[in-house]
Amino acid sequence: MTAHDIAQDYLKTGRLAALPDGHFIDGKTTQPSNRKMESFDPGRAEAFAEFSLGEETDMDLAIASAETAARHWRQVTPGERCRILNNVARLFRENADRLSVIEVVDSGKTLAEAQGDIQSSARLFEYYAGAADKLDGRSVNLGPAYTAFTVREPVGVTGHIIPWNYPTSTFARGVAPALAAGCSVVAKPAETTPFTALVMAELLCEAGVPAGLVNVVTGLGADIGARMARDPRIKQLTFTGSVSTGINVAQMAAPNVTRLTLELGGKSPLIAFSDADPEKVADGAYWAIFSNSGQICSAGSRLIMHKAIRDDVLAILGERAKSIRTAHGLTAPDMGAINSELHLSRIKAHVEAAKGRGAHLLTGGDVTVDADTGKGWFFQPTVIADLEPDDPAVQEEIFGPVLSVQNFDTEDEAIQLANGTEFGLIASVYTQDVSRAMRVASAMDCGQVSINDYWAGGLELPFGGNKKSGYGREKGWEGLDAYTKVKSITISNAS
Repeated sequence: MTAHDIAQDYLKTGRLAALPDGHFIDGKTTQPSNRKMESFDPGRAEAFAEFSLGEETDMDLAIASAETAARHWRQVTPGERCRILNNVARLFRENADRLSVIEVVDSGKTLAEAQGDIQSSARLFEYYAGAADKLDGRSVNLGPAYTAFTVREPVGVTGHIIPWNYPTSTFARGVAPALAAGCSVVAKPAETTPFTALVMAELLCEAGVPAGLVNVVTGLGADIGARMARDPRIKQLTFTGSVSTGINVAQMAAPNVTRLTLELGGKSPLIAFSDADPEKVADGAYWAIFSNSGQICSAGSRLIMHKAIRDDVLAILGERAKSIRTAHGLTAPDMGAINSELHLSRIKAHVEAAKGRGAHLLTGGDVTVDADTGKGWFFQPTVIADLEPDDPAVQEEIFGPVLSVQNFDTEDEAIQLANGTEFGLIASVYTQDVSRAMRVASAMDCGQVSINDYWAGGLELPFGGNKKSGYGREKGWEGLDAYTKVKSITISNAS
């Protein structure tokens, strides 16, 4: 069945066929637990399935399985790992229609966005397949008395706590490099988006990944996520989520000195100078904040503009924002749903507080529903203009389709505003002056900067933040660093 056929069937029945309802441990789906939790379709605000609520014993079995599998996988030749990971990419593409519809119903995003996520997930496995047989050490010159070299070894069992906003691509960007490096995996998807990780794990085994190498346990973060974070058998823990939860995870992992990659919040700026094209700035800001309903850690949630182009940009952007159609992700809307009722209430609270402070809302500012059904968790595309640097809408991560606008006169002021939060994930600079672009990019305290295109770059580039946006890097060649450890070997040449 095509994605359209699967989508139409779901819209009629409210059910998706053959969803896994147990955990995936040691190469097979376990029997469903008596402890269950409903999974909701954000576009309808209705439950469409149930999944197992894991217990500590489930996580213990998964880690034990991964520990056994890791000992065998590190002996598999790099060339064979390369072949298997390429096979994973092929199977992901062959199953893209089913995966993308599950992603929409699970997360609330649009079908087009979900299809892009599945393709990027396949590409991540392709990219790291190509790295599997190139993880070389180096020769070190210590003079004629010694022969010295380094080797990169897998760290062992890796834990992955997956967020709800990008369940497939975040799963892939951690699992693919871990497997390429020779590690095993235990993954815990978010409780609001459990299903794609389970289906992807099934496909990994179908592609030839040995049983036990990739395990998925569903349930609550406070239960099984915490169990994973505290387990000394986990040698590398990769977490994507909020700052507060990331701090808790780091504290739980600290007694075991577990290696950590933390990809946390963001309040990323799009900086537009007076020579920038207002149409391009408005277009960049539109996609930066309204993609995935603004539920992106790297969303361009702050538009920092020179006062000379402020009116032109906001006129264009305001009209485009007002024309956005929000509806169920399977009906080809411009923008999909908010992932959960709880998160929708958080976005609403942020905007209501801004209204209470007398903020100037250019457009949007309230909860809404799918106009065709009267259902769902949606928030209007919102632009809040002319905010002061210390305003909470500037300082706090709202994680929704809410853009905060700031104005500046000088380059130094723009840099100060851009760096003026506790986050440092990404930034974008719009200007025709190359020298200025490079000066500002150099001054940004963040992990990634793009010029004249907010979403420039790709999975070949390292991604991660500074300050409270976290530490460590994912994607790119640097994404392998978390899953390998370097050993130095020296041989005496003395006779």
